[in-house]
Amino acid sequence: MKYAKIRKLDVTNGPGVRTTLFVSGCTHNCEGCFNKEQQDFNYGNEFTKETEDEFIELTKSRQIKGVNILGGEPMQQIMDDTLLNLLRRIKAETNKPIWLWSGYKFEEIISNPKRLELLKEVEVLIDGKFQLDKRDIMLKYRGSANQRVIDVKKSLQQGSIVEIL
Repeated sequence: MKYAKIRKLDVTNGPGVRTTLFVSGCTHNCEGCFNKEQQDFNYGNEFTKETEDEFIELTKSRQIKGVNILGGEPMQQIMDDTLLNLLRRIKAETNKPIWLWSGYKFEEIISNPKRLELLKEVEVLIDGKFQLDKRDIMLKYRGSANQRVIDVKKSLQQGSIVEIL
């Protein structure tokens, strides 16, 4: 897996101070995408074991309230288990909540076994493709009105979408 960047201290994506990983690669090609260069699966740096260890150490800091996974498209990082292993380590070693942004809808994610595996490690999913005609800068944690902020654990338990905002 390649990644575009890591933000050690992120206050723009999710509540509180968070550590953020922007993965590389996305085939959605949403009009108005703010991370166009990150659509290329070969963009950025290789996510190595050393990078993973550094990310975990950043996340362990007391000031970090959670983790964000954006892209690119995190749910297209299923060619190997790199992202899944990272998410599992975050849970095991820090127990900090994970928020993930995806252009796929919740319903699409749960119908794919590999994507569902990733989703099960996440507390909050912001789902749906960015839609330029529904862009709204007043929305919290999302770029367009069609996107949902979903409580993953409750949604999986209840078998129906539970939105937070």
